[in-house]
Amino acid sequence: MVKVHSRCDLACDHCYVYEHADQSWRQRPAVISEAVAERIAERLAEHAAAHGLPSVTVILHGGEPLLAGPARLRRLCEALERGLDGVAALDLRIHTNGIRLNEAFLDLFGEYGVKVGVSLDGDRAANDRHRRFANGRTSHPRVLKALGLLGRERHRHLYQGLLCTVDVENDPRAVLDALTALAPPRVDFLLPHATWETPPARPGGRPDAYARWLLRVFDHWDGQGRPVPVRLFDSLLSTLHGGPSLTESLGLAPTDLVVVETDGTLEQADSLKTAHEGAAATGFDVFGHSFDEVAAHPGIRARRLGLAGVSAQCRRCPVVRSCGGGLYAHRYRAANGFDNPSVYCTDLKALVEGVEQRIAPAADVFGPAGTAAPAPLAAAQQELTRLLLVRLHEDLAGSGDEDWQRSWELVEAVEAEAPDALDAVLDHPYTRTWLLGTLDSLRRGCPPDEPPASRLAALAAAAVVRGRLDLPVSVVLRGGELYLPTLGLLRTGGSAARVKAADGGFCVREGEAERRFARSDAAPGWQPVRIWPGAEAGGAPVALDDLDPFRDCYSRPPRPRLDAAGAAAWRRRLDAARALLHRTVPDPARETAAGLTTLTPLTGPGGPGRCGPGALGVPYGAGVRETALALLAGRRRARLRELTEVSDLYVPDGERLHDSPWRERPVPVSELLADVDAQVAAEAYRRAAGDERDGDAIARALDRLSDAPELTVTGRAVVAGLRREFESGA
Repeated sequence: MVKVHSRCDLACDHCYVYEHADQSWRQRPAVISEAVAERIAERLAEHAAAHGLPSVTVILHGGEPLLAGPARLRRLCEALERGLDGVAALDLRIHTNGIRLNEAFLDLFGEYGVKVGVSLDGDRAANDRHRRFANGRTSHPRVLKALGLLGRERHRHLYQGLLCTVDVENDPRAVLDALTALAPPRVDFLLPHATWETPPARPGGRPDAYARWLLRVFDHWDGQGRPVPVRLFDSLLSTLHGGPSLTESLGLAPTDLVVVETDGTLEQADSLKTAHEGAAATGFDVFGHSFDEVAAHPGIRARRLGLAGVSAQCRRCPVVRSCGGGLYAHRYRAANGFDNPSVYCTDLKALVEGVEQRIAPAADVFGPAGTAAPAPLAAAQQELTRLLLVRLHEDLAGSGDEDWQRSWELVEAVEAEAPDALDAVLDHPYTRTWLLGTLDSLRRGCPPDEPPASRLAALAAAAVVRGRLDLPVSVVLRGGELYLPTLGLLRTGGSAARVKAADGGFCVREGEAERRFARSDAAPGWQPVRIWPGAEAGGAPVALDDLDPFRDCYSRPPRPRLDAAGAAAWRRRLDAARALLHRTVPDPARETAAGLTTLTPLTGPGGPGRCGPGALGVPYGAGVRETALALLAGRRRARLRELTEVSDLYVPDGERLHDSPWRERPVPVSELLADVDAQVAAEAYRRAAGDERDGDAIARALDRLSDAPELTVTGRAVVAGLRREFESGA
């Protein structure tokens, strides 16, 4: 931020520069000199080159920057552009009260690409509360005239947006309507600068007056279909869904701002002037100090610490990820500096929670058990698998791999004729395992376990068979074997063959010899994937996959192909386990079955695999009760993992750990959530079976989760669903 003029042509009574604690403007030159401008450009170029920055943003500010006049602003723009030429892109902006904005300025800004932001507090009544001339005259008509120029087609591309300072005595709906009527590209709302020493005005004494006002604006904005971006609200919506903060006044993003005064003095954020005399000072200037030195200043570093940079009270607060402790300046108290919550703490908490409550219904795509509804989750997961396949194609298409290109063209042909058949093969859980493993190998520069083109051709062949397409597919057999995903394992002893669909199955041609196989019937050279029938009328069958070479994706190794007797015994245990679940916990049993497509026998208990949705590894040697619990808890864990793959439930945070009643050590919120999810399901079974219950531990863990600031609004919806399920049977 470059102060190009330190005086102003308005006398706004809420201005932190002239009306608050720091009065250093009185000792500074009114206007920036050319020597300071040239040195700023040199320092910016030096810093950008040293750090390889692709771009630098410079905000021309004041006072009122337009008081500098077009000629001086032109020289400043020229100096900045010249200094950064060939070093970094220059993003120039100016923030003005708009009083002097005219065609001459706009032509200059068009020449240098200077984006223009304007301060306006709403309609005339709202704006006149604070933004007046020194003699008390209104400034509103002059600002509207300037915005009329800025909104014309030839200048519209320079229009950056409007900045509105909140006054809770103004009508929030009227303020928003007045701002949006001017068709700004963006609107931002700022809380008036205040500290614990000089608290904000609170008409009526309400501790959450500013939150209530802003939530009325939010409701009006949302009800109108969000006609214009509002940075404050967009930032909250972003952080509540696990994204970054979009404004310095909220969130934990580190500061990247330095202020250059008209005399070349380097300072911290301008808003600190509201705290005390010299609060923004660093002791540095552009003539003797680099921007690296400013970045190392303790005041700057304190605002780059993220969660560690807020007060202890804030670190314990569940909304800290969104509010970030508030604007740094608003935390000031004479007794202990800035180690406090914001003076707007009550407002910020109410605002974050209010927005979260309003958007929670849209985020709640969960069933009674807190797990995602099958249809939306399945669609998102299917899209994820296709995105991974496209990513792999992009990596291989330019490598000159002709086999891959031929296989890719086959897949495209299948999709054109039988998209449902291709979906069924791509949705096979171990297709995801292959994709992830292959992408990992390519990133490491290692050869994949299987040539990518071979598996893609096998996928195409399986889809051709499922879709009964008249489309021969050339495939490669490794060690004389070929696995057709979702169908089975082909053994011919050869190295290459052609597969095509046939009535009830498929044909395999090697040279002049051709053999026909039925899809579901075992035969010499063909082992079909076994099927576990649906539990009820209309229930979906589940594949018992002990053949796919990519099924080795669990924490325990998979069993080799079961012989007929072993498969029959496992089916009987699965039937008995399923019957036990339906008898004791019918609702969780149905939820367990929803979306389950594939079971793989393991050598021992294992957690969710690195695979696509619908798969579960189950210990082959477990008894009926243990198998029932493995199905119940394992499917819950798998579905939670599937949800986290397509939705942000929490923000990863290596600093914060939580006690879990079922672990010997504190764990991240992701593991605590997985523990609670599995235990809630298991508790329903224990309750029905008369086993020893663990309700107190689950209740404590749910309370910890409810207070976890890492959770997004979607994560909180999951926790709310788990609490409903748990309490409904307590």
